[in-house]
Amino acid sequence: MEAGIVGLPNVGKSMLFNALTAAGVPSENYLYSTVEPNVAAAAIPDPRLVTINQFFDAKKIIPAVLQLVDLPGLPRGASQGEGLGNKFLAHIRNVDAILHVVRCFEDDEVMHVEDSVDPLRDINILDTELMLADLQSVESRLDRAEKDARAGGPDAKLRVEILKQCEALLGDGQPVRQLGFDDPKAAKVFRELQLLTSKRVLYVANVDEADLAGAGPLAEQVRKHAAAENAEVVAISARLEAEIAELDEADRGEMLASVGLEQPALVALAQAAYKLLGYQSFFTAGPKEVRAWTIPIGATAPQAAGAIHSDFERGFIRVEVYSVDELAEYKTEKAIRDAGKMRIEGKHYVMQDSDVCHFLFNV
Repeated sequence: MEAGIVGLPNVGKSMLFNALTAAGVPSENYLYSTVEPNVAAAAIPDPRLVTINQFFDAKKIIPAVLQLVDLPGLPRGASQGEGLGNKFLAHIRNVDAILHVVRCFEDDEVMHVEDSVDPLRDINILDTELMLADLQSVESRLDRAEKDARAGGPDAKLRVEILKQCEALLGDGQPVRQLGFDDPKAAKVFRELQLLTSKRVLYVANVDEADLAGAGPLAEQVRKHAAAENAEVVAISARLEAEIAELDEADRGEMLASVGLEQPALVALAQAAYKLLGYQSFFTAGPKEVRAWTIPIGATAPQAAGAIHSDFERGFIRVEVYSVDELAEYKTEKAIRDAGKMRIEGKHYVMQDSDVCHFLFNV
């Protein structure tokens, strides 16, 4: 699964992408500096890895990773082909969630496609272009679906019903992500439409270095808008984070302290994006490595084993499991077992965030 970094041109998307991934893509002060998607993996900082390693002193610590896509900027009129709109719209259909970067700082030396800084206007421009593109797609599909329904095609009536619901929302200026379907068949039909406004959204307020907490009026506008959508906001200075990411560990700590931060804001952003995609982590630990593994929330023990190797899922027998908190309390796996806290779980066990696991399987 991938998260796409989107926004108007020149709002700091590529700078943020570089800070998260160390990919080194160009981030220039001119419009459309990104013309093709850039793809890279971002490590998910996780203090639980450090906690676990206190008791194993492993040779390697391996964090979970998140696949990110830096997408071309979307200007006003993109749904009609303005700027790189057609390319942008094609690329965004392929991501699973959106990190919407919104400019929340004033700087006369950094150009803005609309010639002024207005977060709510910028959000509205992008949302409108996505909704217009979706409306065009829904209207063209609806004609075809109604013909199929008259011909008695399988699931055609259901598709027509869902498309009409989407059309009504989009026509009213509302994204379709607010639709929810309890029926698995309806949910599958809706998902297959791949509508742009069905993507989950995390707002990223790109703030000035003087407002790292995002307490200023520009970032506050984004917070209020996100709250109305039941979405989350992370405030971050992309420029500062990109500078911090280039430093070695010792200099990084010194710079963080100088600006009053305990950790890079990228930590909160990466964790929020991870959650947005419906992920959680489990861990494996030993003297060779301590490692975080990525699984969907709700995954079963065999599916978690399959994240390590497909053979583990096929030959799954059981899993020995305890939590990071239990390791911190009892210090060793032997003590956890002696205290009766080491659980033996079978194939129906639903994995919990912070599980530390030993899988038993047949080859």
